[in-house]
Amino acid sequence: MASPMATTTKNALVLLLLALLPLATLSSRAGPPSTHKSHGPKHPSPPPPSPPAALAALVRTTCNSTAYYDLCVSTLSADPSSATADVRGLSAIAVSAAAANASGGAATAAALAANVVANATAGPSTADDATVQALLRTCAAKYGQARDALSAARGSIAGQDYDYASVQVSAAAEYPQVCRVLFQRQRPGAYPAELAAREEALRQLCTVALDIITLLSNSS
Repeated sequence: MASPMATTTKNALVLLLLALLPLATLSSRAGPPSTHKSHGPKHPSPPPPSPPAALAALVRTTCNSTAYYDLCVSTLSADPSSATADVRGLSAIAVSAAAANASGGAATAAALAANVVANATAGPSTADDATVQALLRTCAAKYGQARDALSAARGSIAGQDYDYASVQVSAAAEYPQVCRVLFQRQRPGAYPAELAAREEALRQLCTVALDIITLLSNSS
């Protein structure tokens, strides 16, 4: 038979174990303490301007130096390569647009000359028809020379020979004027409206190209 002291000691140990058991259980369920630290809400800085926006600004700044701002912006923006072009690249784009116009002018003059031939074949030919046909063929040749001059100008830009590029673009703008003057002298009032529109468009495009080349030359 156990003594009263042993019984008391045993009861005390049991009570101590019962008191500690819930604490151990709760500790094991809680898991290890979290190491995550909250830094509060973050406010990200605004993103830098995208490259396309900066390049679009370059187109606008460049065109501000030209005589035909709207034409310059629309011409350069129509070419996808303007998105990554510097000023030299923009000048090449402007020259290429002028060359495309000149090529179209040559095709227009050739088509008009062919129509004169077709009309003469359908009916009696006159001396006036022959004169107009000859003039239109001359116009086609002049627009072809303008196209070739502009192609050469683009090569000069690539070689950074901006003075020669300017001479070539200026010559390209003058070639169609020969066509108009010949009509004024030989067949006044018969200058085709299609060629008049081509001549004016080419003059403006060449002016834009010259202005950009001048800007480029002054900054080099």
